[in-house]
Amino acid sequence: MEPPVRLASTGTIIHGVSVEEVLGVSTLAEARLIAGESGLGRIVQRLNVMEVPDILAWVKPHELLLTTGYPLRNTPQSLGRLVADLDERGLAALAIKLGRYVDELPDEMVEQADRLGFPLILLPNDVGFDDILNQVLTDILNRQAAVLARAEEAHRALVQVVLAGGGLGEVAAEVAQLLDVSVAAVDGAGHVLASAGPPDHVAVLRESISREGPPAAAGRGPSAARGREFASVPVLAGGHHHGRIVAYSASGAIRDSDVGILERAATVAALVVTRQEAVNAVESKYRADFLRDVLTGRAGTAERITARARAFGWDLARPVTVLVAELDPDGDERSAQDRLVACWTAAIRRHDPRGAVAGFSHEVVAVVDAAIDAVRVAKDAASGFADVPPATFSTGTSRPSPGADTLPEAYSQALKAARVGRQLHGPGAVAHFDQLGVYRLLSLVNDTDELHAFVRETLGPLASDDDAENADLRRTLQVLLETNLNVAETARRLHFHYNTLRYRIGKLERLLGNFTDDPHLRLNLTLALHVLRMRGI
Repeated sequence: MEPPVRLASTGTIIHGVSVEEVLGVSTLAEARLIAGESGLGRIVQRLNVMEVPDILAWVKPHELLLTTGYPLRNTPQSLGRLVADLDERGLAALAIKLGRYVDELPDEMVEQADRLGFPLILLPNDVGFDDILNQVLTDILNRQAAVLARAEEAHRALVQVVLAGGGLGEVAAEVAQLLDVSVAAVDGAGHVLASAGPPDHVAVLRESISREGPPAAAGRGPSAARGREFASVPVLAGGHHHGRIVAYSASGAIRDSDVGILERAATVAALVVTRQEAVNAVESKYRADFLRDVLTGRAGTAERITARARAFGWDLARPVTVLVAELDPDGDERSAQDRLVACWTAAIRRHDPRGAVAGFSHEVVAVVDAAIDAVRVAKDAASGFADVPPATFSTGTSRPSPGADTLPEAYSQALKAARVGRQLHGPGAVAHFDQLGVYRLLSLVNDTDELHAFVRETLGPLASDDDAENADLRRTLQVLLETNLNVAETARRLHFHYNTLRYRIGKLERLLGNFTDDPHLRLNLTLALHVLRMRGI
């Protein structure tokens, strides 16, 4: 026998009708549901007629399978397993005529259909399969045409929003109107960027998002025909996940066709997001270029600087403090730098909305009100940056700057504080220029060659790491100087025997001179060790 002719469309039908809706067509007015009532929401996308015993090789998901039972007349025992096999392959329902070839359905088959939610339908004997096929397929095609027309209308409306320069708020409002639901545009962190719809419904939607995060992406399944309360689709652009479009219907009326419109809205939202990112990138570049010119003394007069800064929403005419945040070594990646800029921008907006902030190639610079606690701002930015391990950043703050004319000097102070602070306290340090002590003075020496020459002349062979013993001897010398030559305390700190330390002191004096009796030499040695500790600054 030839395989059964597929009587549905050869292409994939995206939208169909539910089993419950199929039972509403006129030819099935006398049909009776035998079992599987919980599966009435299953979607019918095509129909098939069972003409061969090995029908499982020919069925496809979302089919309504019609049969007289003829292929099973000689093997009625196979009916018990048929429901499970059809359900496993994703069929929508089985409709059967009884009396001609199969007198009744086994109890096992009915019980299994109820358990699986797989509808079993008893067809009237006086209804032809061709009438059922014509009516149901016509209904499916009409439904698909209506869905496509509605989707096309939604697409035109949403594209018009973009062409008119609308943002996420306008997209959400358009979708809310099209689907008669409340809608929210949510970023990747679960923050609602825009919403639309009845205020009380929007409140429910926001509460759900804040409590549980955006609902999972809406899937298409058997229950979709009866609708759902929530639906969520991702906003993807350039391979990046930018968030979700989430919809809420108090009446649970969101269907698969509505999800299709939400997906179109998500595509439009992705265009809006990428457009805004492009605009933000250009604006950020202008802001960064202007702030860099200000901090390097190339932006013109104080009056011109103040006027241009005001256009960016910055106030540089008041007393301010400059903060510099630099990624610590091993964390200088482009993604980490972008995140650093975002965290600092958010922190400055919270603490000083009129403060200036911009990202340079290897650092973030902020200019804030001098009265603001810079350490608190840095900790706030660090808390937002903590989810990007293992990257960390060090922060330096300047002395208060009375006006735009002194900002270049303040920037230099903050930059040195960040770098010296990292050397002294390790990654993640927050250092103020005035708290650097002698390192502040050393950092003001612009001629680094002269500093290195001083180190070589003062420490001699201990200035290099050619010999592994040099670092060990420098450590001994440093602790001796810190304890004011207290041999017992130095031995305790270094866990040396007293005589071992005496031997080392003699070796150090042979290399460096009689520093135990020469306070000036001790001062020079202390400064040289400080310069070595600042190596790389």
